[in-house]
Amino acid sequence: MKQEYIISAFTENHIGLLNRITIIFTRRKVNIESLTVSESAIGGISKFTIVINSTAEQASKIVKQIERQVEVLKAYYHTNDEMIYQEVALYKVSTQALLEGNQIESLVRKHNARILEITNEYTVIEKTGHKEETQAFFEELNEFKVIQFVRSGRIAITRSPIERLSEFLAERDKVLSMKND
Repeated sequence: MKQEYIISAFTENHIGLLNRITIIFTRRKVNIESLTVSESAIGGISKFTIVINSTAEQASKIVKQIERQVEVLKAYYHTNDEMIYQEVALYKVSTQALLEGNQIESLVRKHNARILEITNEYTVIEKTGHKEETQAFFEELNEFKVIQFVRSGRIAITRSPIERLSEFLAERDKVLSMKND
């Protein structure tokens, strides 16, 4: 049964790696719903966060293929319940629409959004949350003619109290030190 999975891949930062990872999905005809890359808590290691809709078997196979890339240290797949995740969305509306009444201000409060910048021409509003929340805010705000809208890819961390990559690296270092002795 298909469902949403979050793939976390921990990598060294090398040119061309993003392309090689996305090709893995293309070959398997799996659409990437969201992709972000950022620094991780471990210096020098980047974290890819990739959201897909697939079966558990397909997600597992994709993770194994990702791990075959030389620069990839470790990759995991998780269900949404195993992760804490958010997205950020930015909305630009006319400042005139904001000043014509308190409806936009009420929407901002209702959706726990915040105003980032106000100029004579436009106002930029930020909302963090799950995709459904940022989309619902967009649909309500669009009654006032949203000029621009953008939503980031998902960022996510595990609900586990420790980073599984840290365990993997400690075990790998232990094995390497035993081989060198």
